[in-house]
Amino acid sequence: MTRIFIVGSYVQGLTLRVPRMPLAGENLVGGGFDLGPGGKGTNQAIAAARLGAQVQLLACLGDDAFGDWALDVYAREGIDTRHIQRIPDLNSGVGFVNVLPDGENFITIDLGANMRMRPQQVHDCAAQIAESDILMTQFEVPEETVQAALLQGKGAGALTILNPAPARTADPAILRCVDVLTPNVFEARMLLGLPPDDATPTRALAEQLLALGAGAVVITQGARGALVVDDGGALHVPAARIDAMDVTGAGDSFNAALAVGLDEGKSLSAAVRQAVRAGAYTAMHVGVIGGLPTREQLSEFSAR
Repeated sequence: MTRIFIVGSYVQGLTLRVPRMPLAGENLVGGGFDLGPGGKGTNQAIAAARLGAQVQLLACLGDDAFGDWALDVYAREGIDTRHIQRIPDLNSGVGFVNVLPDGENFITIDLGANMRMRPQQVHDCAAQIAESDILMTQFEVPEETVQAALLQGKGAGALTILNPAPARTADPAILRCVDVLTPNVFEARMLLGLPPDDATPTRALAEQLLALGAGAVVITQGARGALVVDDGGALHVPAARIDAMDVTGAGDSFNAALAVGLDEGKSLSAAVRQAVRAGAYTAMHVGVIGGLPTREQLSEFSAR
């Protein structure tokens, strides 16, 4: 069984479908409200567990009703919760998601208790990380904690995967600890200190990230699929043709399926193909958790 240790976040998602982006000062009426668990660490943990992985999650919750909800979700999904910590006098992370008619979204987040995670909490999990095949993390916890997690995983011989989202610049030392880096195009530019609208070709962005020390770079491109770049060259993996309903969580589904595929012995390109299909499956559903596929659902969807 695939053993994955995830250092990540919990963010309670409040989702609303809107006809367009609102103007400043405008009250815009939407619909289809959904309240559910989320956060990149949590989404990736649930997605990987549904694909058959044994998952341990290090996360910080607030001392509130959303934190209670998170623990219930983890129990239902079979996530090992021994490393979940409650932070008194702080709210759990919350995210406000507005979904446009084409499935694209814009999100604002208060990370709350997630930002109280410290490197020492990672070090306290050293034995469990050493027993894991893959160490995954993201940027919804403090950067020093991300670096500690990657160093711990790398030193233990685990495959390290960094999903550098939300977008930010990062210490280049972090990239030298990463076996597989999975930004979207915007995040790749931010990692390199470039402006959001920089015109550098996607392959050139990936090659620059490789030069900074990442073992392989997989840049997700939404409806255009993904670009895989490593020392062996570049490969474009096309997207599945779907009618997207909500792309929230599609990247997390992608990362979980990529991790599971790699640990099962798939080549990087084959694992990315599996991951693209998982992300597409999720984008066809409204709400994140309901759209994370089981192994059987992903197999049926991939066989279409």
